[in-house]
Amino acid sequence: MAKRPGGFGLALPARDPAAPAYRWLYGALRAAILDGQLRPGARLPSTRDLAVQYHLARGTIVAAFAQLTAEGYVDGTVGSGTYVSAVLPDALLHVDARAGARTAPRPRARHLSRYAGRVRPFPPLEIRPSRAFRPNVPALDQFPMALWTQLAARRLRRASTSLLLGCDGLGYPPLRAAVADYLATSRGVSCHPDQVFIVAGVQEALDLVARLLLDPGDRVALEDPGYMGAKIIFDAAGARVLPVPVDDEGAILRPSSLRGARLVYLTPAHQCPLGVVTSLPRRLAWLEWAQSTGAFLFEDDYDSEYRYSGRPIPALQGLDRGGQVIFAGSFSKVLFPSLRLGYLVVPPDLVDPFTAARTQIHRHRPLLEQTILSDFITEGHFGRHLRRMRQLYAERLSVLLEGAQQHLAGLLELSPIEAGLQTIGYLAGGISGVAAAESARAGGVEVTALHRYYRSPMPRDGLILGFATIPPRDIRRGVVDLAHALTPLASRPRARRPRGNASR
Repeated sequence: MAKRPGGFGLALPARDPAAPAYRWLYGALRAAILDGQLRPGARLPSTRDLAVQYHLARGTIVAAFAQLTAEGYVDGTVGSGTYVSAVLPDALLHVDARAGARTAPRPRARHLSRYAGRVRPFPPLEIRPSRAFRPNVPALDQFPMALWTQLAARRLRRASTSLLLGCDGLGYPPLRAAVADYLATSRGVSCHPDQVFIVAGVQEALDLVARLLLDPGDRVALEDPGYMGAKIIFDAAGARVLPVPVDDEGAILRPSSLRGARLVYLTPAHQCPLGVVTSLPRRLAWLEWAQSTGAFLFEDDYDSEYRYSGRPIPALQGLDRGGQVIFAGSFSKVLFPSLRLGYLVVPPDLVDPFTAARTQIHRHRPLLEQTILSDFITEGHFGRHLRRMRQLYAERLSVLLEGAQQHLAGLLELSPIEAGLQTIGYLAGGISGVAAAESARAGGVEVTALHRYYRSPMPRDGLILGFATIPPRDIRRGVVDLAHALTPLASRPRARRPRGNASR
């Protein structure tokens, strides 16, 4: 076991003045080991440090250490320190009470808030090697890490006290300006840097919006199928979630079913998960409805940077003249997920309340990462990276389409795709998405059943297939393996699908 360095003062129970110092120190250290306060491999403070901390003679401490060593609690050599033994004597497993160890209190009912009863954990991130066809993951092996390291090293060499101090609640001003310029140029967003908040990603943006715009019982509309991470936030806020159906033109506006809605969550540039682009007439209709009702539209622009056909689609926010659109995006898909940096653009009249809430909840994101990202954008590296990855993903998508046409005909029909990191494959022959995902997993292929994004009955069953993080050779092999997994299911009766959640 690796030795863990010490250096921190050791908190021991108060000494009984009537007890000998040697016996008190020995018993206190022994109890700390049994309690788990001092874990196997932990380094004990030096005799000199303990002598100063507890006003004891070093000879007293040496004697207590010697007794602990003789009984197998600790070991050590001169010059290397004293450590808790990696393996404690077997007898210690049965003497907790006699050693004075603390016993865990009996669990009792806790009074928690209503929010605590509603909130659900976000699906955990599974760290494992990429394989066909994992969705929602960029080609992390293609990220220019050497360049990023150089930018980080340069920032650290020039670090000043201001870098160590922090920044205001909106975020690092040069990064906010860079984001505003990028959004105006590439996404048609109309905003000033003062409207841009640097957040941990869309999930934090949604949390801020829910805190400031919703009260328990308020109505929120969410695309169906749609991003379940948004539903987690709205459910925790106590909102009543209304489903908004989606067709080939995007989210369908039905005013009668949206009566009283305070907020609508939309992914107009690349609908999650179907991938359709909201048409201009549909966008204008949503804006007109929001203006007439006073409702807000939350535009999640999660991966629109990667377009493979057609002209770039301007953001819904850029068409808004009434200040009803709140715009959010993330660098997780275009750079790397662990960066945890994104942006939230709010109407000018909402800047002050959002700033107040942000400073109370998170203050600001880590400043060093913000400065590095700012340099990455302003020096042109971000634009070059996007262009390179757009070409790479287009090539991988082409390999997937070609392989599916050759090996999956009659089993899976890939939907047209204009943008993003994944596509939808609609199942044929009565194949169940649940059964297909399980069979594919058994064959070494990773796909996601489409039903996980639905709350209402699906018109067609299908699978979500990612291609961005998969090299062409693995895509070709994955297509063949997926065909082998689906073929035996084509003639089976369709199974009932369970309900579930999905996240991106």
